[in-house]
Amino acid sequence: MSLETVASTAAPKGKPKWLRVKLPTGKKYTQLRSLVDKYDLHTICTSGSCPNMGECWGEGTATFMILGNICTRSCGFCGVKTGRPEQVDWEEPEKVARSIKIMGIKHAVVTSVDRDDLKDMGSIIWAETVKAIRRMNPETTLETLIPDFQGIERHLDRIVGVAPEVVSHNMETVKRLTREVRIQAKYERSLEVLRYLKEAGVNRTKSGIMLGLGELEEEVIETMKDLRAAKVDVVTIGQYLQPSKKHLPVKEFITPEQFKKYETLGLEMGFRHVESGALVRSSYKAHKHIL
Repeated sequence: MSLETVASTAAPKGKPKWLRVKLPTGKKYTQLRSLVDKYDLHTICTSGSCPNMGECWGEGTATFMILGNICTRSCGFCGVKTGRPEQVDWEEPEKVARSIKIMGIKHAVVTSVDRDDLKDMGSIIWAETVKAIRRMNPETTLETLIPDFQGIERHLDRIVGVAPEVVSHNMETVKRLTREVRIQAKYERSLEVLRYLKEAGVNRTKSGIMLGLGELEEEVIETMKDLRAAKVDVVTIGQYLQPSKKHLPVKEFITPEQFKKYETLGLEMGFRHVESGALVRSSYKAHKHIL
């Protein structure tokens, strides 16, 4: 299929059956849902209506977002509000750590909006959040899903210094589509961030991409090869779903068979873990990725 064919393909009508989601159930989910409501805790799982919430919560994993809910970037795929962010809440590290303790989380994933408005890009709050979680929840393992911090090494070093079990930074899409999908981000810069983290001593690095934005199979494979060349250990591959009519349209719904093909190829390339499926998101089965 040519690039021209991909670009002109009409958006698919209706979600296929493999994208139907079962409502979350189970004792553990019910308990955590009750705690989240009672203490007004904020997780990406609930605010983002993640399709894997029941499964992840049942396994003791949850995702938290820091540095507010307004991003300085306006990526075409992302449902997070863009604009001028609020002031940094310096009590946030303790609040997140307390939420994790109340929920009894075994493995926490922490992510954030981009804060290009700050001199440190938010990296100081990032480091303080990890420290607070370690202090209050010494048995909890951690994944930090970080922005690119514009590739500035001294900001990345703050993450390296607090030594999360996994440090993740998402490529989101293939090289050709990066300018359209991520706008202010750069494909090579994201690769360099991942490469730098590994060379600086991070034990386990991770990245993720979305499919269905018009990419070709060979472009997906090229991105996977680029990630392995940067010594990335874990990759997640999922289906892009349009958050609203203002966002980029879905060009294609990828079949389960194609996702399985990418999983097989990824394992053959040497990734330690490959999560590839329509409902896979960045933190899907995150607790496994420390092993």
